[in-house]
Amino acid sequence: MKQTANTLPDDIFELKQTVLCLQNSLQKYEEIIKESQEDFRKKLQEKETELQKRQVELGYAKEMIKLLNHRLFGRKSEARCKHADPNQLSIFNEAEELSLLAENTPTSDEAATVEVKSYKRRGKPKRLAIPDSFPREVVVIDLADRDKFCPEGHALKEIGEDASEQLDIIPAKIKVIRIIRKKYACPCCEGHVRRAPLPKTAIPKSLAGAGLLAYIATSKYGDGLPLYRQEHMWQRLGVNIPRATMAGWMIKVGELLSPVLNLMEEDILESGYVQVDETRVQVLKEDGKPADSKSYMWVRSSSINSLHSREDHGVKIATIFEYDPRRSGEVAKRLFADYKGYLQADGYSGYNEVCSREGIIRVGCMAHCRRKFFEATKTSAKGIGLANEAIGMIRKLYEIEETIKEKEIEDRYRIRQSESKPLLDDFKKWLDDNLEKVPPQSQLGNALHYAHNEWPYLVRYIENGRLNIDNNLVENAIRPFAVGRKNWLFSDSVAGAKASAAIYSVMVSARQNGHNEYLYFRYLLEKLPLAERLEEFEALLPHRLSPQIIPVPPHS
Repeated sequence: MKQTANTLPDDIFELKQTVLCLQNSLQKYEEIIKESQEDFRKKLQEKETELQKRQVELGYAKEMIKLLNHRLFGRKSEARCKHADPNQLSIFNEAEELSLLAENTPTSDEAATVEVKSYKRRGKPKRLAIPDSFPREVVVIDLADRDKFCPEGHALKEIGEDASEQLDIIPAKIKVIRIIRKKYACPCCEGHVRRAPLPKTAIPKSLAGAGLLAYIATSKYGDGLPLYRQEHMWQRLGVNIPRATMAGWMIKVGELLSPVLNLMEEDILESGYVQVDETRVQVLKEDGKPADSKSYMWVRSSSINSLHSREDHGVKIATIFEYDPRRSGEVAKRLFADYKGYLQADGYSGYNEVCSREGIIRVGCMAHCRRKFFEATKTSAKGIGLANEAIGMIRKLYEIEETIKEKEIEDRYRIRQSESKPLLDDFKKWLDDNLEKVPPQSQLGNALHYAHNEWPYLVRYIENGRLNIDNNLVENAIRPFAVGRKNWLFSDSVAGAKASAAIYSVMVSARQNGHNEYLYFRYLLEKLPLAERLEEFEALLPHRLSPQIIPVPPHS
């Protein structure tokens, strides 16, 4: 009930009691209000935190959308970078990028605008050089008899000739090798018959010769031409070779290559310096896995004679593809069991356990680090300046590598210590200064934290002149597989995936060592069935066999 002056008690004691009650009530109300305000502040803080979290997630989602759009519709390479390999052009922009390289116009990642220069023709284009080994068909073009007179009626005298050449092509020429084995019998001894033995071939009792097998393998694994397209190609030439038959041949060829692959793996693991990476592959028929799941090709590459120095005959390279349905540390442990030496890889955690073993020294990849900052420039306007600063510092490191790539190992070590190390120290200081300034959920934050976490491995390359600044050797080895995968899309079976791994190993290693892939593969399939001793197998390895030894078939 509301108190008024008339209703208040006249007794002082009762009045005091009333005042005390009012004070207690007021205190309770103040406590309730304070608690309510505190709850409101907590809830408001929670909402603000949640809002900030959502804003960060939204920003990250927007960055990912921009990055995915760039990957789908943007340039497929980083060729605009000054330190990028000029031979590494994007697959679909090859003609455009070649024209840009020919113009030799400077580009920069930091440039906000592009200056377009008018096109100027620079003389006549050079004609292709046609090898002298190609057969020539001579076509003589002479004046008509009535034109062999001058306007005055005098007969013209031949004083010379002008010659030019055109390059023509005849579709693949198919021939059948008919093998006839003589039989002999004793006219006196009944039943005593002898006949010449069949020569050893890559696939016994098969109509496929070494040349045909090499042609199919090179077309698929070297040129990315799927078997179903090759089936149509053979039909145009009048031969019916079903794709299932060709697939069976490739599986048998993969099995035949086992001794070569084992020796290549031994040389790689004994080299003491291996680069490793993995790439996805889809296998339709695999026990325990759905058809649309991912499996993997694990790839190891090594410069075999990088142990000592760069000799006159150049660096010999070996690359091994190995199929496994998993992408886990257990696979890495199996691939590098008992291995001792340097292991160069990206920041994938699957290599952590194997690299923690005694005797294995992990080396990082600066190209992966640089790629993180490059992707940050494609996602948001915020932080582009910082990302470009990192790219600029990494570019300077690559410029040094460009100047020392042909030098001896000791010289490379010395120059890196004097020139690269100060740049790396500046990069590390810059990294520490900016690490906490950028949200880790952003693309730029991801790049900064990747560089920070990988730093001990990223700088290890300056400790030894043998080591490379990145693992582009193995990434370049994967590129033919990635290009082929866009065409043939998947492997039907595990046996097919293993055969692909075997043939890619030999095909890529042959290319890395300067071989004509078809000629080498044909030579290998001719000689491998005849090999018996270890020395004979070793002599066939792509990094041991000189391209000059392989005979070139005459042109018909």
